[in-house]
Amino acid sequence: MTERKGDWWQIAVPEKWEGKTIEEIFRSEWEAPKKLTHTFRMEKKVRYEGTEANWNVPLTAGKRLELLLFQEEEILVPPYYRDIEILYEDDHVLVMNKPPFINTHPNDKDDVETLLNAAQFHMQANGEMRNVRQVHRLDRDTTGAIVFAKHALAGAILDRILVKREIKRTYIALVHGLLKQKKGTINKPVGRDRHHPTRRRVSPSGQEAITHYQVLKEDYTQHVTYVKCWLDTGRTHQIRIHFSHLGHPLVGDVLYGGKPIADRQALHAIKLEFTHPFTGEKVVCFAPFTDEPVIFKDIDVYQI
Repeated sequence: MTERKGDWWQIAVPEKWEGKTIEEIFRSEWEAPKKLTHTFRMEKKVRYEGTEANWNVPLTAGKRLELLLFQEEEILVPPYYRDIEILYEDDHVLVMNKPPFINTHPNDKDDVETLLNAAQFHMQANGEMRNVRQVHRLDRDTTGAIVFAKHALAGAILDRILVKREIKRTYIALVHGLLKQKKGTINKPVGRDRHHPTRRRVSPSGQEAITHYQVLKEDYTQHVTYVKCWLDTGRTHQIRIHFSHLGHPLVGDVLYGGKPIADRQALHAIKLEFTHPFTGEKVVCFAPFTDEPVIFKDIDVYQI
């Protein structure tokens, strides 16, 4: 059982932590960074049974452990008001449905009209005076589910499970042409294109990039295909590059050879799944389509 008590987060020590020390919980269970762990220890941000915790004493299942997670911080992210759709939220995590034509995070100090800034406004509007933390990103014109952390420890744990590929992100893309294979894996390294400032390309010297896909539906009239994709890696523009390389660029993706029959590249992060860093519960978020006019026609988001 876990609950918030003011600035403190309270947890009944679970059976699996029996006999482990707080030091071991931070190091092995959460794999928290050493610097952050040191801060919790030095600033006395952990209590056990209501008193300052001894980090080296074995814990007993059912006893009360408390962490100072929700105290106010100096706000470093300028808030920016924008109406945003919340897919999931609790004291630790915020999942939003990213609209198109907005950056995930600032690219320079003057770039404050981003999703990160909008998330910061949302937190402050709800009285949470802490810096929101970006966990992953979506391209400016890509839409769908994206996760942010609401405090430093949640951010560190989510960063770690992202690296370990334990945050599963499922996309839907609309590509030109009809694919020969109805399902498959594209394993082609991706690197920078030396001849273009923002474009990437398949390159033998690039970073490993693996995209799995499955055809959902074919539109023979428009000569396009709806494809479900999921990634083992998260390279910039990965899905866009891989399908362009196959000869099936995304609809609307003029940077990689798509035709401008949509006002953006037809890519949507439709589903996001992860194990909650503190409760251990499975979190599954589905992101409804928001495009007007509609890009992804007759696709049931909740059946992906």
